[in-house]
Amino acid sequence: MAATVPASGGEGEVVGNQEIESLIESLPKLPFLVEGHIYKYDGFWYIEDHLRAVLSCKKHFRFEDSDILLATFPKCGTTWLMAILYAIINRHRYPIGSEDHPLLTNNPHSLVRNFELNLYNKNAIPDLSNMPAPRLFATHAPALSLCDEVKNNSGCKVVYVCRNPKDSVVSFWHFLGKLKPEAASRLSFDEFFDSFCSGVITFGLFWDHVVDHWKASLSMPEKVMFLSYEQIIEQPDHYVKKMAEFMGCPFSSVEEDEGVVNGIVKMCSFSHLSQLEVNKSGRTQNGVRHDSFFRRGVVGDSKNLLSSEMINKIDRITEEKFSPHGLTI
Repeated sequence: MAATVPASGGEGEVVGNQEIESLIESLPKLPFLVEGHIYKYDGFWYIEDHLRAVLSCKKHFRFEDSDILLATFPKCGTTWLMAILYAIINRHRYPIGSEDHPLLTNNPHSLVRNFELNLYNKNAIPDLSNMPAPRLFATHAPALSLCDEVKNNSGCKVVYVCRNPKDSVVSFWHFLGKLKPEAASRLSFDEFFDSFCSGVITFGLFWDHVVDHWKASLSMPEKVMFLSYEQIIEQPDHYVKKMAEFMGCPFSSVEEDEGVVNGIVKMCSFSHLSQLEVNKSGRTQNGVRHDSFFRRGVVGDSKNLLSSEMINKIDRITEEKFSPHGLTI
């Protein structure tokens, strides 16, 4: 059996963790859509690499009271919100409008680290000791199952962003085509759509993911902020201010008068970020092309791909899953 692993270590340190491997081997699994297998853990499905990272994160990561966690189901505005939250939190360190702002020369995914996609990927235990507070992280895993500290004793805050499932499934499909083009070419959209609707897809059933965080926002409004992509698109200045207030760093009246809020909205807009050279070229630490995170960024794009039967199916599931909780998107 592997030796006991300390709670933190060097970046990229590889861990022999028999406990995690044994757990993965014991879980229900199915062939995944494009390659490998998908495993069911705590009610949600994960590809093996993501699951191993989630389990490692649960074992080793400890929240600090000032931490901020951005939680999203895939393709629900993650990259956009990474940029917005980063700009809000770091606006005194990196003034909005400065020519050397990190968002002008770095993809948001390199500035806001994701638990399962890079921090704990490939059995790494990252050294986070030098990260300045407030630390900002991201995850696609259900935040409350990722770490019990969120609901039990940590003062950390979770910003959760959902999206209309019709747009989410279409965006997810296009992203998969860019992420694994050869594998995706063997998969029809109908097959992908059915897996999305059944929840047998990485990070599980969209609707359960959303409902879990919606209920958490009602029971712990001081810890979990629930927003929709569509809300933010419609009133970006308003929600940038609301996010800043929630995270404990509200804008002063002077900042508002000087246009700092609107400056963040403009700098982090899809039209601006997508035209930056850094987001047109280059790749993430995991080899994902930066330009794959920027497609259209509009509301209602799903009508260009979904059939009327697909639209009716998603609307029916949404009504069944959301209406008992008073949730509408």
